[in-house]
This record gives sequence, C-alpha cells and structure tokens, in this order.
Amino acid sequence: MIDESLFRILLVLWSGCAAVTFVALFFIPAPYGKISRTGWGPKLPAKIGWLLMEVVSLAGIAVFFLTGRNRDLPSIVFFLLWVGHYVYRSLIFPFLRRENPSNLPLTIMLFGMGFNLFNTFFNGWSLFHGEHLLAPGWLLDIRFVCGALLFLVGFVLHVHSDAVLRDLRRGEDKSYKIPRRGFFRLVSCPNYLGEILQWIGWAVLTWSWAGATFAVWTAANLAPRAVSYHAWYKKTFSEYPKKRKALIPFIS
Repeated sequence: MIDESLFRILLVLWSGCAAVTFVALFFIPAPYGKISRTGWGPKLPAKIGWLLMEVVSLAGIAVFFLTGRNRDLPSIVFFLLWVGHYVYRSLIFPFLRRENPSNLPLTIMLFGMGFNLFNTFFNGWSLFHGEHLLAPGWLLDIRFVCGALLFLVGFVLHVHSDAVLRDLRRGEDKSYKIPRRGFFRLVSCPNYLGEILQWIGWAVLTWSWAGATFAVWTAANLAPRAVSYHAWYKKTFSEYPKKRKALIPFIS
C-alpha cells in the first residue's frame, strides 16, 4: 500500500505536469486528426491506436476495483460511471470512425496510453484502495447529485458531437466540412467541452483530489487542442461562422 502523504505528493507533481503540458500544447499541437503532420514517427491504423490507447483505462480500473478494499455502494457507482465512459472510448468510438488506415502516430498513442495509465492509477488507488470511504448516503449528497448530472450532460454532449462529425463524412465525399448541428452552432469543439465537463463532474461526484487532478489534466490536454482546431477551421473555410467560439460558448 502507498502512504497517503506520498500519494498526495505524487498528485501534486502530476498536476504540475498538467500545467507544463497545457502551455506546451499551445506551441506544439499533438499531430493527429485535422492538424496531423509528418515527423512523429510511424503511424498505426486509427482504430487499433485508439483501442490500445484507451482500453488500458478500462482494464486498469477493473484491476483496482477487483483488488481494492473499498466496496461501498458509492465505490461501485464510481466504477460503473468510469467503465461506461471507457467502454465508449475504447470499444465503441474507434469502430464507429470512418476507415483511415494510417492516421495516428505511434508516439501519440504511447503518450496517450501513458496519460491514461497514470490517471487510472491515481483514481483507482484513491477510490478503491485508499482512505476514500463514503457512506451509501453519499449518493444523495448535493455534491454527488450535481457532479453526476454534470458528468452525464458532458457524456451526452461528447457522444452527440462525435456523431455529428461522423455524419459529415458519410458517403462518397470524405472531405472536411463545417459542422453546423447541435452545440457546434456555438463552439468549434463541443466534443472536447463535453469531456471537460464530464471530468469536472467526476471530480465533484467523487469529491477526491485524484478526480480534480484528472479534470485539470483533461482541460490541459483539450483546451489547447480546441484552440488549434478553431484556428484550423477559420483558416480552411472563409465562410466559417465568425461568432462561433473555440470551446466556451460566447466567451472563448
């Protein structure tokens, strides 16, 4: 078992890495998707890359839950919410994507896998092995209720936005187009906004430092990418809606 004080120190260090990553990604965007570029080594078939990158979070949390000492009702709910998200991310989302045999650099897949392993370790240990014991009544606490609602709203926004993007590239014409349905009317990357909302909700519903660190990391990864995608849309399409923001409606 890890000492609680050491665990907190590791969380602080991990949060510091998020701050560095946040700044770095404004200068060196991760090279996949719309802003893919050469020079990052060999590439993997997208479906395989996404599966390997995300499934470690699904397998890892199962190991922590099955070997953990915390089996209270809230812990079971936390486990099911995590599993629901990563079943979608690892086993459903990659196989709904259009065929693209070589568009995920191996380097990015390995970075993503490492990120997921660290976050799974911190959350899995905190919730199922650490001192994070909660009474069943926690599920009626206002913090859990609000956090769970935010998590579910974020998940629906995330999944729906993914579907809107997929629909744009069905049929013969595979070229990029301007998305105009759903929350895309307000921001360029509602799928990223949905994920950020999910993990803010997770931090609240678990009321844990590990959850808060995951929310910070999610924002650090996705906010700079949303800015890069927003700039790409404006550069690529002269008719791109001028009032549309990158990530936060009406603000930025």
